[in-house]
Amino acid sequence: MALTQSGPARDGWSSRTAFILAAIGSAVGLGNLVRFPAEAGANGGGAFVLFYIFCVILIGLPVLLSETLIGRHGQAAAPESFRKMAEQSRRSTAWEHVASLGVFSAFVVLSFYCVLGGWVLYYIGTFLGDLFTTGITGGAFAGSSVEEVEGIFPAMIANGGMTVTLDLVFLAITIFFVARGVSGGIEKVAVYLMPAFFLLLVGITIYGMFGGAMGQTLDYLFTFEPDKLTGPVMLAAVGQAFFSLSLGVAGMITYGSYVGRNVNLGVTSGIIATADTTVALLAGLCIFPIVFAAGLAPNGGLGLMFQTLPHAFQEIPGGSLLGLAFFIMVGFAALTSSVALMEVPTAWVIDRFRFTRPIAAGMVTFFAAIIGILSALSTGSLAWFHPLGFLPMFEGMGVLDTLDTFTGKITLPVGALLTSIFVGWIANKRLVDSENGLGGGLHLFWRFLVCWLCPIALIAILLVGIFPSILGQ
Repeated sequence: MALTQSGPARDGWSSRTAFILAAIGSAVGLGNLVRFPAEAGANGGGAFVLFYIFCVILIGLPVLLSETLIGRHGQAAAPESFRKMAEQSRRSTAWEHVASLGVFSAFVVLSFYCVLGGWVLYYIGTFLGDLFTTGITGGAFAGSSVEEVEGIFPAMIANGGMTVTLDLVFLAITIFFVARGVSGGIEKVAVYLMPAFFLLLVGITIYGMFGGAMGQTLDYLFTFEPDKLTGPVMLAAVGQAFFSLSLGVAGMITYGSYVGRNVNLGVTSGIIATADTTVALLAGLCIFPIVFAAGLAPNGGLGLMFQTLPHAFQEIPGGSLLGLAFFIMVGFAALTSSVALMEVPTAWVIDRFRFTRPIAAGMVTFFAAIIGILSALSTGSLAWFHPLGFLPMFEGMGVLDTLDTFTGKITLPVGALLTSIFVGWIANKRLVDSENGLGGGLHLFWRFLVCWLCPIALIAILLVGIFPSILGQ
């Protein structure tokens, strides 16, 4: 794309379906496939799940629509879209810094998210190699002990050369699509990978229905016990609903800026939130039947995916093939999310400096690679380095965990909080109403949520994230 006097011509989605698939791909990621099942199991099962669904509707969806309408109105990178809406509302243009915080957050998350994406690539290669060794019908890692299978992960992350290489490979895959543009690259990822992701997810879930412990899983995830709906459980559900939709990183503002005026943002936001929630629920129904069928206890966090599940695949027929399919599915989800994360700062560089897309994406990749290398080494040779360890909140954390905590507990909630305040209280109401695609009572209900409930919930997430002692955590 050649430079012109006014900058590169702005690209856009070829259809409403392309936008929906891309936005779903942005939201669906490792958080849906790892964090939700672990959070649901650890926080009251059915009580958590039910409250989580309410939180998606009452908190996540209003902020999602708010971000998207800002982008569609501005038709520019996130800060410029914020600036345009503020100017037309006769408000201070300093509100653009809210979106600048989102761009910064997206860049930081990208820098360590690709490290995790690299880990997924490693397991794809591991299961592919094992499939050739054990065949389609055998269990995974034949002849290996439990300790050897579960030891694959710590050995991999301790190998600095390996983790850095994997990180750079995943970054290279990401920039390949982002540099090709919205319709020519990012859209292609969404249109082809998201349907493939859903097919794999549904297929593995169906396998769990017949070959796994589905009854035990249903009891684990959906048994409703009202007494378990405590304050900490409710706050965990609020946080999961917020983070599962990838809010606060200006991603939906950026993707919304490529949407045509003929798209009803209220309806499409509802579809995106519904699809994201469905994936989270299916993730639990996909993972836990396999884990329980192998007689294993579900571990939380990354250990569930990278240690417990590989051991579970060892115990079941066709484990190598099923494990390969599972990690390919996870790889698809990770790639669609990393593409969305890279697009946010890339779009900002294009609009701010008038660079061509390949150059802008290359700049973002270069600096993300530097931070990513530090993150990759923080689980091995740089494990001793705790950049913010002098603060109680980050005590004992390496680079990767520090960046994850800093964005997840500070910058993302702050960005979403200020966005809801801007749309609910600052921006011109007529201007907002012309973009949101809602009418009648639904519009009034959305305005109540974005003005009152969303700010209160996001303040709670922010305070408890910084001061966990509030809930005795």
